[in-house]
Amino acid sequence: MKKVFCTLLCWAFFVGSHAQVIEDSLLVEGYYRSFCFQKPQHNTQGASLVFAIHGSGGLARNFMNITSKIDAKMSTENFLLVFPQGYKRYWNECRKASTAEANQLDINEEAFFLAMIDYFIENYQIDRKKVFVSGVSGGGQMAFKMGMRLPATFRAIAAVVANMPAPENMDCIAEGKPISTLIINGTADPVNPYLGGEMKAGIPLGTVVSTQETFQYWAGLAGYKGKTKKTLLPDPIPDNQITMEQFTYKKKGKPEVTLISVINGTHGQPADLDFYTEVWAFFKRQM
Repeated sequence: MKKVFCTLLCWAFFVGSHAQVIEDSLLVEGYYRSFCFQKPQHNTQGASLVFAIHGSGGLARNFMNITSKIDAKMSTENFLLVFPQGYKRYWNECRKASTAEANQLDINEEAFFLAMIDYFIENYQIDRKKVFVSGVSGGGQMAFKMGMRLPATFRAIAAVVANMPAPENMDCIAEGKPISTLIINGTADPVNPYLGGEMKAGIPLGTVVSTQETFQYWAGLAGYKGKTKKTLLPDPIPDNQITMEQFTYKKKGKPEVTLISVINGTHGQPADLDFYTEVWAFFKRQM
């Protein structure tokens, strides 16, 4: 695996009036792959590293807005958020039907993430044993891919508004090893159908299995069977017809596997629930 570090695109700019954002890139198997992150305001030695992956067609810099509610916690809770950029805005995830150039070229995403981890160990002394990966939509598909392909690399994964590709649409060979997993899906999502089936995204993406099948896939790898613990989450906006239910498999000595079902939720962040507040809370539980 060829990993060459470079600083040709290393530059800083300001978002708002406070946060200094650093952009950098790595040469990975002949392609410059970029990422951005807020310049740490704290000593990051031994810190957790959290990847937050944008969806299909997105930009890493824009995706930084979705984590704004937990940004202030980075210093006090010792973690670093990193926003990778997809190749030409897309990812080579596990959906065989994807026509994105990243998929057609079979871009090596595993090499990219391993190179970023080495970069942050070398430059920011993060803890290799506390690396997490998360994403929304196509970024959630990437989180699934990292969990399937590199389960020993990550402490936990979180996939939001994403189901696993159906068998006929699966383009990855999984390691088949358990990993702590959080899934957050909306029951009224037309793009990522909660009950599975054809994705309706305006571009070819193929079929996915249901949220329940996705949940049970990761639970099965961890050795769970039977009923889950069900919890009704607080409903901060009772008049908008959106409620949330949490289903959890958790046992000492096994990875936690949790599903949050957003009843009547669509393909986006509802006002009732901040995605990354839940993601970071889940990741903290795994340490």
